[in-house]
Amino acid sequence: MSGVGQSFVLHERLAADTFSLGQSGLCEIRLMNDRNWPWVLLVPRVEGVREIYQLAQDQQRQLLSESSLLGEGLMALFGGDKLNVAALGNMVPQLHLHHIVRFEGDPAWPGPVWGKLPASHYGEPELAEVMSRLAPLLDRLRQL
Repeated sequence: MSGVGQSFVLHERLAADTFSLGQSGLCEIRLMNDRNWPWVLLVPRVEGVREIYQLAQDQQRQLLSESSLLGEGLMALFGGDKLNVAALGNMVPQLHLHHIVRFEGDPAWPGPVWGKLPASHYGEPELAEVMSRLAPLLDRLRQL
C-alpha cells in the first residue's frame, strides 16, 4: 500500500500510553495501558495524517476493514454490550482509532470512558494474559 510506513513515527503520547501488538497491513496495533476496559487502537502508518479523509481511498477502505475485524473480534473475545469506536485526536493529533469494549453497568456507562477513572495499568501477568487472549485476533489482522 503506497505511503504506508514511509517516515512514519508514532506520536510520543501514544507510545507512552500503549503497548505494541504488532502491525496490520495499514496500522500499528496498540493496547491501551488501562485494564479498566478492553481497549485497542489502530494507528495508520501514514505520516502527517490527522483525519480519516486525508488517507488515500484504498487506505480508507483498508482502515475500515481492519477496524471492523478488530471490533468484531474484540466483542467476541470479551462479550461486551457495546463497542465504542472513536477518532477524537483532541490530545494527540496523529490519526488513531480507539476500539473500546463497553459493558452495561461499567463505571462510565452509558457515558464515555474519558476522564471517568484514572488508568489502571496492567501488571506483567495481566498484560501477558490479555496479549495471549488477543493473539488469534492479531494474527487475523496481520493478514489483512
